[in-house]
Amino acid sequence: MSFTTNSFRTIIIASFIFLFSSTSTQAQFGTIKGFVYEKESGEPIIFTNVFLKKTAIGGTTDVNGYFVISKIPPGNYTLMVTYLGYDSVVMPISIKANEVLTKKLILTKGAYNLDVINISADREEARQETKTSVTKVTPKQLKQIPSIGGQPDLAQYLQVIPGVVFTGDQGGQLYIRGGSPIQNKVLLDGMVIYNPFHSIGLFSVFETDIIRNADVYTGGFGAEYGDRVSSVMDITTRDGSKKRFGGKFSSSTFGANILLEGPLSKEKNNNSNSTSFIISAKNSYLAESSKLFYKYIDTAGLPFNFTDLYAKLSFNGANGSKLNLFGFNFNDNVKNYQALADFNWKTTGLGANFVVVPGSSSVLMEGIVAYSDYKITMEDKDNLPKQSEISGFNMGLDFTYFLGKDQFKYGLELQGFKTDYTFYNAVKRELRQSESTTEIAGYFKYKSTVGKFLFEPSIRFQYYASLSEMSIEPRYAMKFLVSDKIRLKLATGIYSQNLIDAKSDRDVVNLFYGFLSGPDNLPEKYKGQEITSKLQKAQHAIFGIEYDIIKHVTINLEGYYKNFSQLSNINRNKIFDDVDPYNVKIINGVANPLYKPDYLRKDFIIETGNAYGVDFSMKYDYKRVYIWAVYSLGYVNRSDELQDYVPHYDRRHNVNLLLSYVIGAKLDWEFNIRWNYGSGFPFTKVTGNYEKLNFSDINQNITTTNGEIGTLYDELNTGRLPEYHRLDFTLKKKFEIAKNSTLELNVSVTNAYDRDNLFYFNTLRKERVNQLPFMPSFGLNLTF
Repeated sequence: MSFTTNSFRTIIIASFIFLFSSTSTQAQFGTIKGFVYEKESGEPIIFTNVFLKKTAIGGTTDVNGYFVISKIPPGNYTLMVTYLGYDSVVMPISIKANEVLTKKLILTKGAYNLDVINISADREEARQETKTSVTKVTPKQLKQIPSIGGQPDLAQYLQVIPGVVFTGDQGGQLYIRGGSPIQNKVLLDGMVIYNPFHSIGLFSVFETDIIRNADVYTGGFGAEYGDRVSSVMDITTRDGSKKRFGGKFSSSTFGANILLEGPLSKEKNNNSNSTSFIISAKNSYLAESSKLFYKYIDTAGLPFNFTDLYAKLSFNGANGSKLNLFGFNFNDNVKNYQALADFNWKTTGLGANFVVVPGSSSVLMEGIVAYSDYKITMEDKDNLPKQSEISGFNMGLDFTYFLGKDQFKYGLELQGFKTDYTFYNAVKRELRQSESTTEIAGYFKYKSTVGKFLFEPSIRFQYYASLSEMSIEPRYAMKFLVSDKIRLKLATGIYSQNLIDAKSDRDVVNLFYGFLSGPDNLPEKYKGQEITSKLQKAQHAIFGIEYDIIKHVTINLEGYYKNFSQLSNINRNKIFDDVDPYNVKIINGVANPLYKPDYLRKDFIIETGNAYGVDFSMKYDYKRVYIWAVYSLGYVNRSDELQDYVPHYDRRHNVNLLLSYVIGAKLDWEFNIRWNYGSGFPFTKVTGNYEKLNFSDINQNITTTNGEIGTLYDELNTGRLPEYHRLDFTLKKKFEIAKNSTLELNVSVTNAYDRDNLFYFNTLRKERVNQLPFMPSFGLNLTF
């Protein structure tokens, strides 16, 4: 499959012209805008329906609870807001031509759930948004998955998203539709997070109870996101309660959490300002508790400890405008991992984001200013220092104009960071880089509804200042509403990035997760073709169908293709330094016998590749029952100067089945169960061993010197490990202590039937290392 940037750019520009012209009108209309909040906490109600009764005019709230309904003919209407579990809001309004009506709407929790709404907020959004290759994750869904250690976590839920492959319980990483972790962008309230997962692989740095929403784009994302070639995870945290002081304390056999929140200045009425805070702390003591509870796994304990701190201060204006100040400190410590190495990483950050709602227009302005620093160190048995650090800032300003059902959005971004990196490859050659870089970007995006079609062309201009290179990246999404129940959709786009991984993505088990900016020491040619860019580049194409089978059941089927037209990877074959005489081919017109090819002396190599497959999901969500079923069929291929191969995360089949059921007359029992199946990962077979001599000392006697054990390998990743499958479940019981106080007790079991899932095999020691065995845990949550 080939993509031509110039022709794609022409299509995008033509789409912009057509859509702008199609939305022009001579009529005079009015507009209503505002925010929807929950009465009890003051939190925004996100993704809920706001509409004019007995008309087809309406919309849904966004992640800030903001809605705009424009191009309304003048007249008298009844405004309605509906949300499952809350009493509906019904309000008479009068719309006048060329006027903007602003409303602040408050929803109160109902005594019972109303079942009079035929269209859920999810389905209404599916009709109004292209929603290709995106999964929205809410706190409710996070808590419906069996929680390892009694603590529900985003890292555990991500594993059941279509197209996501998880490589292990200990040091495992997430690979999204063929993209490695470095190719997946993670944002927290607009700030770039460089390492979102702890070393044990079961927990993220994000406290579940502070998350308002997470959008996970597995491909085909729009021009508002850049500098990554595979996927995006955009996480929004909630504000602290504006109504009362409260919190939550959790403890389990894995760790403990505490959260505190409340108002610093309360709302006096619906039209007053307020200030609130939220603070969370999460700590793992698994390295200590495992010696008591899980000795049968490892008598030395499981060496995974971490601490996560987060705080946020929110200044809320009466009209919905707001300013958030936030900061975090996340750290991770792994001692004597598999008796081979010690790891330690720490990341800190400070940021501010804001939302401005002008009173006389339907525009929404959002912005972010943030700074963060991430540093990881590793000490192994070779005593060779390995270190990576990245520190920098990102700034952004976005404007959204609401034009009836259409939207026009544009923005500017500025990002600067410094990378400092020291590493040694398999033959102990040092790789070192220290570099500062700046990236500037702007984008335009237009969403239009024309009959049964939704069009969403966008284009991004990404300038990599340190490389003096501009990347023009057109993208396109579209949806066709075949009927009230069937929707066809597609998305395509061009993507680029500068950052590369500070380890080879051919390493199966490696907790060292560092960063490099676009390297200079690249080969001059790749398979005979001159290298003209230092960027990594990819192109996506996705086609899918959504089908509402019955009232509460929706299936989604998507086929995808990602073409990785240029990737950079650490050169594991480097033996010689890239200096004279090894890099000089001709000397005085004569071939230099000491000249070495690029793949033996360059720090980095160029690769190409692709990923393609099919993802299927089915969701049933009604009252007490939630069912989520996923099947993924995927293929990932890579090619370098010497060989074609499949990477170690090329999993052919992946199945996830999730059931959540609320039990009891008081709805105070909950049972969650998940079964996961994955076909075997590739691995490189061992063909034999030999005595490996170290020739660093030229005076040694090779006839008497004892060598090390060397290994002879077969072709890269031509073998397949055994299949993986695991059953987890959680049982919860709630006790109402007081009006605002609840105690929840939980018991969880990981790997319930004690499946021996292979992690890796130590070929020198002839030892098999498995994933986590049968592992029960107990915990409690006290909300007050």
